[in-house]
Amino acid sequence: MLNISHNKLNKKVDLSSYSSAQKVFHKRHFKHFNRFLIAFAILTVIILFLPWTQNISSRGNVTTLTPDQRPQTIQSPIPGRIEKWYVREGDFVKKGDTILFISEVKNEYFDPNLVNRTGQQIKAKERSVSSYNSKVSALNNQISALTNERVLKLEQAQNKLMQSRLKVKSDSIDLEAAKTNLQIAERQFERTNTLQSEGLKAMTDVEEKRLKLQETQAKLISQENKLLAAKNEVINAMVEINRLKAEYTDKISKAQSDKFTAESNQFDAEAQVTKLENAYTNYEMRNDMYYIKAPQNGFINKAIKGGIGETFKEGEQLVGIMPSDYDLAVETYVDPLDLPLIHIGEDVRVQFDGWPAIVFSGWPNVSYGTYGAKVVAIENFISPNGKFRVLLAPDESDHAWPEAIRVGSGAQTIALLENVPIWFELWRQLNGFPPNYYQPANSSNSKDSK
Repeated sequence: MLNISHNKLNKKVDLSSYSSAQKVFHKRHFKHFNRFLIAFAILTVIILFLPWTQNISSRGNVTTLTPDQRPQTIQSPIPGRIEKWYVREGDFVKKGDTILFISEVKNEYFDPNLVNRTGQQIKAKERSVSSYNSKVSALNNQISALTNERVLKLEQAQNKLMQSRLKVKSDSIDLEAAKTNLQIAERQFERTNTLQSEGLKAMTDVEEKRLKLQETQAKLISQENKLLAAKNEVINAMVEINRLKAEYTDKISKAQSDKFTAESNQFDAEAQVTKLENAYTNYEMRNDMYYIKAPQNGFINKAIKGGIGETFKEGEQLVGIMPSDYDLAVETYVDPLDLPLIHIGEDVRVQFDGWPAIVFSGWPNVSYGTYGAKVVAIENFISPNGKFRVLLAPDESDHAWPEAIRVGSGAQTIALLENVPIWFELWRQLNGFPPNYYQPANSSNSKDSK
């Protein structure tokens, strides 16, 4: 009951006579209780000044340190049909072991002798290239022979032209001699005719001189004809030279045209050979792709495509494999607000799912069941869950991680930040302030050294 009356009951009634009051109202009891309160207050004050490690807690999962050690699926680069399985789920396979055999589903690859037939086509085309090469060599020889023949023919024509010009000179000299003989014959005839009119020469002498004059005139005309014929021979020699040039130019041009045609066919055949060789190599590699092999040592997790005769497209997942050799790591996600507080090389405590632990987030040294880790990578772009991914590797200076944990299991991470008093941490939590922004000592030293 509330003590609101002016009539004090405890003053009118003596409670000390009751046994219960004797047990409760005891001076020694109050003394012990007061000592307890004082000791608790002193202990609380001392605890408030103890160091507390600020931290960022988040969820994560176990993964591997390098991408090639993570679970993967095996795909086929070509479409096909499953014909035979060589492994079971859970089997251990080595790199290069055959996992399954597939067959072809495209009609252009159905021919079992496709590679051999392509090889025969390559040999035929190579022989065609060799034939064109021989034809080009023969045409080169023909062009060389025609060129040499043209040189000789032109020299022969030039010699004939020179002979014709010399003959023109000779005939022109003979013509001049004939003209001189004609003048002499004319003077002799005139003198003889004059002497005959004076009676000093007989008529027979005059007739002889007239005959000789006529013969000389005939020789002059004949010599003029010879000169014209010689000049005509010069013209014919020049025409012959031009004809030879045109004739051999036409022959050499035709031979060169045939040569270029043969070279073009040769290059086309070589291109076809290269194309066939490319197809031959592709067919060989495609035949090797019929056997799906293990890319690395590992365990077969799950056959995604099962059965016999099931078809699939290129790039479809066929079977999952887990590498046997891997380095464990933990990937965790932090809020964007806490990202500036995470730095490469910082210490992180990890609690794995299924492993009992007693965690004191502010006192990592007294936590039980947690394992040490260090930050090795921080993602620069936000993840689909709205947080930033951080990769953690085992701390070699701490206890080794359990061997029984597997990739994909869950983990709780605690990133250790700055040491502050407990009272400051309580005040920060009550006010909803973020942890103190700070830079590690090694990063500041590196900046100073730079």
